[in-house]
Amino acid sequence: MDEPIGITERYPARYWHMLDDGRIQCDLCPRDCKLHEGQRGACFVRGRIDDMMVLTTYGRSSGFCVDPIEKKPLNHFYPGSSILSFGTAGCNLACKFCQNWDISKSRSFDKLADLATPGAIARTASDTGCQSVAFTYNDPVIFAEYAMDVADECHELGVKTVAVTAGYMHDQPRREFYARMDAANVDLKAFTDEFYVRQTGSHLQPVLDTLKYLRQETPVWVELTTLLIPGYNDSAHEIGQMSEWIARELGMDVPLHFTAFHPDYKMTNIPPTPANKLTEARQIAHSAGLQHVYTGNVHDLSGGTTFCTSCRKPLIVRDWHEIRDYAVTEDGTCPHCGTRLAGHFGKFGGQHGRRRIPVVIRND
Repeated sequence: MDEPIGITERYPARYWHMLDDGRIQCDLCPRDCKLHEGQRGACFVRGRIDDMMVLTTYGRSSGFCVDPIEKKPLNHFYPGSSILSFGTAGCNLACKFCQNWDISKSRSFDKLADLATPGAIARTASDTGCQSVAFTYNDPVIFAEYAMDVADECHELGVKTVAVTAGYMHDQPRREFYARMDAANVDLKAFTDEFYVRQTGSHLQPVLDTLKYLRQETPVWVELTTLLIPGYNDSAHEIGQMSEWIARELGMDVPLHFTAFHPDYKMTNIPPTPANKLTEARQIAHSAGLQHVYTGNVHDLSGGTTFCTSCRKPLIVRDWHEIRDYAVTEDGTCPHCGTRLAGHFGKFGGQHGRRRIPVVIRND
């Protein structure tokens, strides 16, 4: 936390207070970083200058791409639609297995593109036919002010907003942040505090608090993702406990995605997740009562398919991020038995497919 802040990086940040000892404390996430003049927090992008907190990445992105909504992953939020995705740099967790570590662990702003104003991002999403904008690649919690301003501009144009996040956030900023989000995919990285402490440098309980808040107090559509790491968080006991907690505290209709790990960052010595382990996790979660459980980062037609919870007919058949068959009605019901699917649906006019299309933002 001792690298100096550049002279031009002065966007005023929220969520901090002055301590009696002269330091300022960041109140955005449970890390509660306490800073002297010129220091940055653990996220590297929030810091102190001239006795105030600043956000050094406001208006600066690591890049923009149009993705399929299924890549977030969101399977029950306007399936087949396209979404404009972007992130910045830094992260407030320290995951040893980070799959986007070149962005989230970056200590260099060379990766950040030119200025992208909130209004320009919203207009670009609308002009490119994207139904939503995703704050992703690194955690939007650490650039909350920027994300919230973009969200306000998006809603003015009828564009929805999605947070892809680890959910590590204090209560007050969490309430203001999610008041501007339409959907979220939250990483539930494991179900033990030991894993969170040793592998991410954080704690489990604040994440559980975020999930309960989202499901019990907001209209935000929520899906969960757990990256299964062989030997670390993939035991049948832990998966069972996690699935039972989700069913009990969040509801049986919350979609859960088990995704395959590949060796990366500081875990290059760990083997990839076997496909049969994903299938086993899915079966355990179903046994706990969860209705919509998916596998990800693998080709698995059954694990990617959305089934009717009543008649069990396949309604949306997926192969990775590609939809092969779509049978849900416009109002989100099963055409075979009339059961309403959990989630948000609309007229299906085709799909974005697997394409990932880079986009240049033009500020007017």
